[in-house]
Amino acid sequence: MSSVSTERSWCLLVPQHAQGARTARHRLGAELDGAVPAALLADAEMVAAELLGNAVRHAPPLPGGMIRLTWLLRTSPTAHTVEIRVTDGGAAGPPRMRQVGPEATDGRGLLLVAALATDWGVERDGLGQSVWARLVHPVRHTVAVP
Repeated sequence: MSSVSTERSWCLLVPQHAQGARTARHRLGAELDGAVPAALLADAEMVAAELLGNAVRHAPPLPGGMIRLTWLLRTSPTAHTVEIRVTDGGAAGPPRMRQVGPEATDGRGLLLVAALATDWGVERDGLGQSVWARLVHPVRHTVAVP
């Protein structure tokens, strides 16, 4: 077992529409495939899809009609951590979780993010608004049986 921690990050600008969001999600999945456990990959793709979808549906774009997806992969001997951040032009109000009934066809995105992520939040700066989520999965070590 290695005692070294590593960190790698990516940044991707895509047009603010459904195809751009799909492209960004597929790129994240392709880059993380094989680098993290399958369960963490599936969770990261779901969180990215929700955050990108919200940026497309609910916020103005960044200059040039774009949204930005960044993600950071941090590996250590004890955990894999993926931090995902979606930046858009910033909606009028901050994103919020909604209480929806069982028959509702939407409104569960941030509930899913909160359920899958260890932590999540919203930050505003001069560029716009970023919604971020941190997913942490412990490393499972196997012991060889003689």
